[in-house]
Amino acid sequence: MPLSVEGRPDEDQAMATIHAALDAGVRLIDTADSYHWHAGEVGHNERLIARALAAYGRGSEEVLVATKGGRGRPGDGSWTVNGDPRHLRRAAEASAARLGVEAIGLYQLHKPDPAVPFADSVGALRDLADAGTIRMAGLSNVDREQIGIAQEILGPYLVSVQNRFSPAHQSTRDTLDLCTELGLAFLPWSPLGGISLSAVDDPGTGAPTPDSPFHALARARGVSPQQVCLAWHLARSPVVVPIPGARRPASIRDSAAAAGLTLSAEEVAGLCL
Repeated sequence: MPLSVEGRPDEDQAMATIHAALDAGVRLIDTADSYHWHAGEVGHNERLIARALAAYGRGSEEVLVATKGGRGRPGDGSWTVNGDPRHLRRAAEASAARLGVEAIGLYQLHKPDPAVPFADSVGALRDLADAGTIRMAGLSNVDREQIGIAQEILGPYLVSVQNRFSPAHQSTRDTLDLCTELGLAFLPWSPLGGISLSAVDDPGTGAPTPDSPFHALARARGVSPQQVCLAWHLARSPVVVPIPGARRPASIRDSAAAAGLTLSAEEVAGLCL
């Protein structure tokens, strides 16, 4: 998302960031048709990813691109929601065309629409799967009850849940627990929230500088606080796949390195905020 919304980098930097992720071993890229800035550029991020994968060449066929439908951006900074089954079917077909694929690897309902019965929106994903437009289905911004409803409708097509979860936002822990129980991948969005929950004065400049358990452990391990936070996510459950955003190659390289950082049980306990 950071590569296509407000404050996005130029295309050269965006492409370099995606390629740096692939070089680092990342094989899941999460996007959405609503990841764009201005009105009239729906699918900006999907088209960017398609170009980046085509330019990368060998190895790009191993990448799972997960996209989403059901939200919109009018261009004024706001977000809308549309869970109408007809819209979702059209949106998925358009996403597949932008990505240049016959079938989308993972298609996710971006957010339940309060104006549309949830089962109807999920039913559209089932129709898309049965038609071969998508291979797997996922949910985003849902609760435990909605996961249960979707599982009944989608059956084995349902493979993932993408909810907001971070050190600062743990109210969706019950959905993480349910995903662990069911064997569904859990993709925390905005996973780095809350790693700087306090501040102390820098002894050299006197300016406030972040200090938290994540910063303290990062100093002790010689890594970044962001790596520690992502390792904290990975330690919570084997189904967790955090999806940090990045605007620069250096940022995504740092995030990817968290996969090689194993925290002890004592370290994980010390990070509980």
